[in-house]
Amino acid sequence: MSTDTLRVPEPLIRAGALIKYNSLLRLRDPSQLISYLVAPMVFMVMFQPLYTKALSYGSIQAVTGQLMMFSVFAMSIVANSIFVEREWLTWDRLRASRAARAELLIGKALPVFVVLLIQQAVLIVFGWAVVGMPFPKSIWLLTLAMCVWGFALLGMGAMLATIVRSRGDLFVACDVGALLISSIGGAILPVDLMPSWAQAVTLFSPGTYGLSMLRSAVQGDVGGTLQPALICVVIGLVCGTVATFRLAHGWGRSHLV
Repeated sequence: MSTDTLRVPEPLIRAGALIKYNSLLRLRDPSQLISYLVAPMVFMVMFQPLYTKALSYGSIQAVTGQLMMFSVFAMSIVANSIFVEREWLTWDRLRASRAARAELLIGKALPVFVVLLIQQAVLIVFGWAVVGMPFPKSIWLLTLAMCVWGFALLGMGAMLATIVRSRGDLFVACDVGALLISSIGGAILPVDLMPSWAQAVTLFSPGTYGLSMLRSAVQGDVGGTLQPALICVVIGLVCGTVATFRLAHGWGRSHLV
């Protein structure tokens, strides 16, 4: 076999280098991930008795509601991973390199995507082992739901990172946005228990579809999982497209920070 046949394509080498670099950044600063794991565990244990008395699926609501809410908070990890490059004045250098936009985004997104999957998986296991949530009826369906929700969070976080002008704006947008998305989506108060006007508003929250998808996946409901999954994929694609467009047209440059 010739040497040319064994040669790794340059795009894969560049993307691999970016993935390694961004993985190191995540490993050196695990504080956010730890906080987004410990806090929902505490809330799951505290809310489980209340939800169990009020709902037939109380333990599932206690787990998936907190999982959804704190995974939205973890959107700040996604946004910060891109914004920090602008703040360090290194994003312009990356854009000037031979790496294509797709390679840059893959290098940024893949490590954070893995972090989001780890967060969701740990919370699901904790919910089953400690909170009393029934064991998921379909691991593959739940894995699909977690991947789709992680993809939607990546898109929303990336778009946010190309819009804000400062780290303070980023944290405010992430915290306020996470509270709105999760509370309107039914993470704290189930949609069934909300007033009629509030139930109408929930249709405009990505959290509504994320929570419905995760809860249906745990229950093994294929149709109930795939319908909101499609909406979450669209949300991720639209937000990711906006982020890519802004970065490609210079709106993510460091001098704008």
